[in-house]
Amino acid sequence: MTTVTVPIPADWPTTEARARAVQDGLRARVVLDEPGPTPGTGRVTGVDVAYDDERDVVAAAAVVLDAATLAVVAEATAVGRISFPYVPGLLAFREIPTVLAALDALPCPPGLVVCDGYGLAHPRRFGLASHLGVLTGLPTIGVAKNPFTFTHDAPDLPRGSTSPLLAGAEEVGRAVRTRDAVKPVFVSVGHRVSLDNACAHTLALTPAYRLPETTRRADALCREAMRAAAHHPS
Repeated sequence: MTTVTVPIPADWPTTEARARAVQDGLRARVVLDEPGPTPGTGRVTGVDVAYDDERDVVAAAAVVLDAATLAVVAEATAVGRISFPYVPGLLAFREIPTVLAALDALPCPPGLVVCDGYGLAHPRRFGLASHLGVLTGLPTIGVAKNPFTFTHDAPDLPRGSTSPLLAGAEEVGRAVRTRDAVKPVFVSVGHRVSLDNACAHTLALTPAYRLPETTRRADALCREAMRAAAHHPS
């Protein structure tokens, strides 16, 4: 497995105003009219991050799975400095450089990328999944543990049931029941994937647990990378 150390890019935003301006510019490039890869085919990659705010460190992991078998194909991690202060709605700016480095360190194309977070289900319609998709050109989706600021009716109890995640009358994602009678996850489009397919991918990635295998494995791996960084500080 590859681990890389990541500097903060020289031109990275340092203020909220600059970060919002970057968001506005990139959001116009989100592609919403492609279906994306067929669920259960090719490769699918989970990305996740872990933070140590006291040490100003972020660790990112990318884990590539065979979409048909969910076997691990490849994995990589990256460790860097936290690149932006904590501001709700701008969390991607804390994570993107390190996540990009982990993806770049993979020995194979990632296929669909699944983020532990949001795409269009974001106050500015441009969460991490959309940001990452635009910067890489990869198809991306967000699968989050909570609905952020949006409303939804509870999906029916059987696995596979869904209900719209709403910003007023606008559907920004869906609550998806991945286990019978267990709290749903919240799926949104990032880039180059339809919402129907994003939900289908999510169900294909949850054969045994509430959260996608991509997220579970990337979460474990970024925590491992953070522990390793704590023992071997740069």
